[in-house]
Parts: sequence; C-alpha cells; structure tokens
Amino acid sequence: MPGSTQVKKILIVDDEEPIRVFLRSNLKNENINILEASNGEDGLSLALKERPQLILLDVIMPKMHGIEVLNRLRGDEWGKNVHVILVTNYAQDPRVVEAIDKDLCELLEKGRSTIEDIVSRVKDILEI
Repeated sequence: MPGSTQVKKILIVDDEEPIRVFLRSNLKNENINILEASNGEDGLSLALKERPQLILLDVIMPKMHGIEVLNRLRGDEWGKNVHVILVTNYAQDPRVVEAIDKDLCELLEKGRSTIEDIVSRVKDILEI
C-alpha cells in the first residue's frame, strides 16, 4: 500500500561504481535499504541471500552476464517472482530482447532513461 512505513530492500548490480553511487544517492529514502554488488556472481549470491523486493541489474558485467543472473534467478523458487529491471546501454542485445519478450524483466536504457524515470519506476514498484 502506498505510504507504507515498512523498509523496502533493493539490490543494485552494476560493475561501474559511479553508476551505483549515482543510483544510490538518488534513491536514498528512509524506507529503502539499498544493497550493492559490482559483478553478476556477487549480485546473484546477494539476491538469493537477502531477497530484495527489486533488483536493478546491468547486463555486461564481470564474472557473470546480467542475463545469466536473470535466468538463474528465474530458476529459483523465490527468484522467479522478484521484480527485475535491466538498466543497460545494450537494449538491442538479442539476449536482452528475448528476456523482455518473455516478460522476464523490465528495461530502462541508461542513455535514454533519466534518473527521474528510474526513481519513479522504483517508487511505483515498491509502492512508496
């Protein structure tokens, strides 16, 4: 329900620290606990351990590609229902297009989506 005081948990998985810092600083809110990972492998592990309500996931990362993270999440009982937004510059990557077509996630393009777009979508999903 909107305005809920329950702390929401999100996970930002991106290998570029400036992007994680930028997203974190723009999503700061007393009702959001922000977790971060700098590669796909750590992101998957943290997601399965912490079970956030939302994952902002880059695609091209070290150790594990974002689409592989997404597919592994969807193979997990909890992970098959977690809300995932791919935040990437690679919207035309065939694997990204396929994931969107299969309704596995949403897409926000780094070069086309403003921070306001991202923050607004996060707030809508978390109902805050």
